Formats: sequence, structure tokens, C-alpha cells
Amino acid sequence: MTVGTGFRKMSTELYPDKHIENMSILFKYFLAWFPMLVIAIMNGTLRDLGYKRYMSDTAAHQVSTFTLIAFFAIYVWYIIGKIPPVSNQQASLVGLLWLVLTLCFEFGFGRLRGRSWETLLSDYNLAKGRLWVLIPAFTALAPYIFYKLRR
Repeated sequence: MTVGTGFRKMSTELYPDKHIENMSILFKYFLAWFPMLVIAIMNGTLRDLGYKRYMSDTAAHQVSTFTLIAFFAIYVWYIIGKIPPVSNQQASLVGLLWLVLTLCFEFGFGRLRGRSWETLLSDYNLAKGRLWVLIPAFTALAPYIFYKLRR
């Protein structure tokens, strides 16, 4: 038996409601991820209908990456204030949850739309100026960063 497993078992035996409380908080964070989809769609719309015609496709995607990070930062700051994690570990778990949801949506929806794996992965090619990898990285790290900043 590992130390982590023993501690988890001991803590749920001593505090059986703690497990339910943790699941309830994680469910709230699960629901809090969905507005991030709306924010991302609005950001893409802003790019496509706004400034994309004034610059190259690569430059427009680079600008879009940074504006999305800014929009996400505002939103995550708000969420972490509204539903504060109880620990570093919980904040990290929220980031991991949001990362998994983001990647599952991005690749799942992309594949459903008929996009090839090569096309989907091309947005992560830093050598070609594609900065999209910063979005999942920020999504994963933001809950922990803002948890620490709000303490």
C-alpha cells in the first residue's frame, strides 16, 4: 500500500463527507470549464471577422492565442475567487481536469469535423510559428497560479 492510498483511505474513514465535498467542488469546476468554450469561440470569431484580414494567417493565430490567454486569465481569476480551491493539490487537479477536457474537446471535435491528425497537430508546431500549445499549457497551469496569487 502506498502512502497516498493509505492517507486517502484514512481521511475518508475519519471524514466520510470529505470525499463527497471534494467531488462536489470538482463537479463545479467541471461545469466552470464550459464557459471557456464560449470564450474560445468568441475569440476565434473576433479573429476571423476582425483583424485576420489585416495580417497573415499565422500572425492572426498568434494574436488570437494571446488574446485567448488574456480572456482566460480574467475568467479563471474570477472562478478561482468564486470557487476557491482548498489546497495546492486541488488547484493542480482542476488544471489537469481542464487540460483533459480541453484536449478531448479540441481533438474529438476536430476529428468529428473530418480534420486529420496531421492538421490538428499542426497548430502545436512551434517551429512554424504556431503558438496554440500555450493555450492548453495555460489552461492547465492557471488554476494553480491564480490560487497562489489569491492567497
